[in-house]
Amino acid sequence: MSRIALITGATSGIGKATAEAFAGAGIDLILCGRRQERLDEVSKGLSSKVKVTTLLFDVRDKGAVMAMVGSLPDEWKNIDILVNNAGNAHGLGTIDEGDTDDWDAMIDGNVKGLLYVSKAVIPLMLEIGKGHIVNISSIAGKQTYVNGAVYCASKAAVEVLSEGMRLELTQHGIKVTNVAPGAVETEFSLVRFKGDEDRAEKVYQGFEPLKPEDIADAILYAINAPARVTVADITLLAGAQSAATTIYRK
Repeated sequence: MSRIALITGATSGIGKATAEAFAGAGIDLILCGRRQERLDEVSKGLSSKVKVTTLLFDVRDKGAVMAMVGSLPDEWKNIDILVNNAGNAHGLGTIDEGDTDDWDAMIDGNVKGLLYVSKAVIPLMLEIGKGHIVNISSIAGKQTYVNGAVYCASKAAVEVLSEGMRLELTQHGIKVTNVAPGAVETEFSLVRFKGDEDRAEKVYQGFEPLKPEDIADAILYAINAPARVTVADITLLAGAQSAATTIYRK
């Protein structure tokens, strides 16, 4: 029987790459995102390989999360894998000068959104007595950097929540893996710099950053590990990166 995976933020970057990797492994997909046209595009590209359905919601909207996950037909409710990928970084700045709207966006998406989706899906896993939750953290959740304290705090929260879920759910046959990427070339910097393409491009100049496919490969390894193995935490850095903000550029 094919496994079913629910992936948030599935329309771009790590989420899309993970959906593609899962489809290649024969895992049926529940793709979640905020942009229906992108959901349709990704779904169309993968539906020749596996069964695909989509859910349109913003993880920050608790009511929408609960309603949409609750609306899944019975044949889609046996969710084996949850990938909490949706998240964001908004702006850079000191705490005294930071934009509180940016703070709300990061905390609501990276922390509360992850909690809402997990609260909606975990009971379904408990019913079938198995499952695997993959939470996408960041090297920023392990190492704080100047002008990024709130983003780092939101990703540190993901690290803590991953540990807490593991403590609570292992006894029920549910594995939990925390994945902490370093510098990955996605829309991350474009969002952080509010659409400033020139500034976003400079983030990845002078070295070869990770690709979303690299993170997807690690996730695929974790969810395919033998039952006797729990991959609790994975940190992936670019080859030229030794710490959150230490990158050796040419």
